[in-house]
Amino acid sequence: MKDFEIEIGKRKLIAKVNTLAEQADGSCFLQYGETMVLSTVVMSRQEIKGLGYFPLIVEYEERYYAAGKIKGPRYIKRETRPSDEAICNARMVDRTLRPLFPKDLKREVQVINTILSWDGENDPDIVALLASSIALSISPIPWQGPVAAVRIGKIKDKFILNPTYKEKEESEIDLVICAVKKNGNLLINMLEGDFLEVKEKDLLLAFDFAKPYLEKLISFQEKIKKEVGKKKIEIFSERNLELEEEIRRNFRKKIEEILEPKEKRERIDLLEKLNEEVKDYLNLNFPEKIDLGMEILKEEMKKILEKNILEKNLRPDGRKPDQIRKISCQVGVLPRTHGSAIFARGLTKSLSILTLGAPGDVQLLEGMEITGKKRFMHHYNFLPYCAGEIKPIRGPSRREIGHGMLVERALLPVIPSFDDFPYTIRVVSEILSSNGSTSMASCCSSSLALMDAGVPIKRPVAGIALGLIFKDFQNYRILTDIQGPEDHLGDMDFKVAGTEKGICAIQMDVKIDGISKEILKEALKKGKEARLKILEKMKKVLAKPRPKLSPFAPKILTIKINPEKIREVIGPGGRTINEIISECGVSIDIEETGKIFVTAEKEEAAKKAIAWIKNITREIRVGEVFQGKVKRVLSFGIILELLPGQEGLLRISKLKPVLKRRRIKIGDLIPVKVISIDEIGRINLAPVSLKKKHGK
Repeated sequence: MKDFEIEIGKRKLIAKVNTLAEQADGSCFLQYGETMVLSTVVMSRQEIKGLGYFPLIVEYEERYYAAGKIKGPRYIKRETRPSDEAICNARMVDRTLRPLFPKDLKREVQVINTILSWDGENDPDIVALLASSIALSISPIPWQGPVAAVRIGKIKDKFILNPTYKEKEESEIDLVICAVKKNGNLLINMLEGDFLEVKEKDLLLAFDFAKPYLEKLISFQEKIKKEVGKKKIEIFSERNLELEEEIRRNFRKKIEEILEPKEKRERIDLLEKLNEEVKDYLNLNFPEKIDLGMEILKEEMKKILEKNILEKNLRPDGRKPDQIRKISCQVGVLPRTHGSAIFARGLTKSLSILTLGAPGDVQLLEGMEITGKKRFMHHYNFLPYCAGEIKPIRGPSRREIGHGMLVERALLPVIPSFDDFPYTIRVVSEILSSNGSTSMASCCSSSLALMDAGVPIKRPVAGIALGLIFKDFQNYRILTDIQGPEDHLGDMDFKVAGTEKGICAIQMDVKIDGISKEILKEALKKGKEARLKILEKMKKVLAKPRPKLSPFAPKILTIKINPEKIREVIGPGGRTINEIISECGVSIDIEETGKIFVTAEKEEAAKKAIAWIKNITREIRVGEVFQGKVKRVLSFGIILELLPGQEGLLRISKLKPVLKRRRIKIGDLIPVKVISIDEIGRINLAPVSLKKKHGK
């Protein structure tokens, strides 16, 4: 075993490179504080032909033992499917590593990060990213890293490097920055973060703050690679000039036609037809070079797209670089839901539906890092029909989970607090039609659905995706509202969502080595311009939340009681609270502070339950008069119910002769007065004459 050590953010980062996982091509134990991750990388020995994409698999394995926990459900103690957070972390690592593999690599590569120890302070996702980079760097797998990663927070105008969980709760920024160094320049190759409506300049300042630490981490990894790294397997770039010329000569005009302005369906039909023609041509003339020929075709399409945009300023649908497709919005589109909206941007269409629930409808969270409750949820569904495809449906994909979480983080800063709005909120986005940036369309439709339901959000949120056509750092073009070929053949996917006040969420990945600060600055500027234009369109349909909640939404009434009275509301074995729920048709949630939330479909039912609870928890005072209901007749007196759940004793000695002669039965009403309450709360009663009391 060989250890390498560096100090980052006043904590030691220790890389342990050894042969424990000796059958992996590369492995690294990386420790930060007392959080430790094992990263392993393996490459297959055989090439995979005809995939059309690089077969990289990234896993992020949470282990409950890392946090000293045993999984909760009684009958399932081992870890099963990854949590949504683990899936998003795996996607983040994937988006960082993928662009640094050579395009000619056709072998399957798997990166597995296993969280071995978690100290409750240092987030394992950054450690996993760095461990993956080290494992790949020292392995024989061809990879053009290393890559550095840091998390940046900001509290009271002060940036913080790799903030702890407690610091993240106070921070207005939670930004992960990944970077590589090429030709002496530090380039950003992945961004992901959520923010409390921060300005664009804050992201640029965050990068400036992170820059020296990113460079330090790259130098640290270069040292490890130099000392213990294995020789890289050589990947030969297969070139066939004759084939390239044949593809160019026979099919260039058809490629140019496909990339001319036209509708998506027409372009797809032409592209499918061209692919078949090229395959037939290759089968006849170059039967051993079919995969290479199809790659040459894709490269030729990319070159023509690049030339059209950089030289002719011509996008595939005829728009200008900063032009947004036609936008339309509708709200209240579904008759019985609590809130609904459709947002359309060109052919991309998202339908979002909002449901309001009781406080008890929260999602219970149990994971390696987190145990708690979640009251705001956004879920994203991308079914095959929205892309005109036929595929089996097998539950949400990693992409759907990732897009749903991105929109959730974008909307969270504007969601009202539980004290102001004690509802559980769930928004579901159904993608009706896809042609670029459905996640950002979901952000817009979900914002409108929230306002349609009457949820008092602070401000509407809109999102936009930007792309990049890159030749070099002096010759590139940023494209607003990318779609189709610009997404598939372009060099960047930059998603940014926010309000008119600032940015709420960002996610960026690239297909090149990375982008400069100047490109980032320009992308943020164009993203803001587009976001404000979209918000104006949305405001014309619905500018702010409706003044009243949907009539179909449940009604929640709140009451605050003495915490010592909670057990009286619950009753022995839960009998009292279950009786209220059954009789009134409500759901009841009780906090330890004594705050009680009553949820019902109709307000009258909630009011009835609140009145019941008030009677149970009301403090009876000496001198008050009640119509006591006989509950039990004992040898020494009668037990009377004064209020629901509150009883008193009328002793035999206190009974008047007329009552003594009368046969008292269960359920009889006897007017009584409270004459004393002893130190343990027992109530003593005496009979009274109501006629005399009220002068009747």
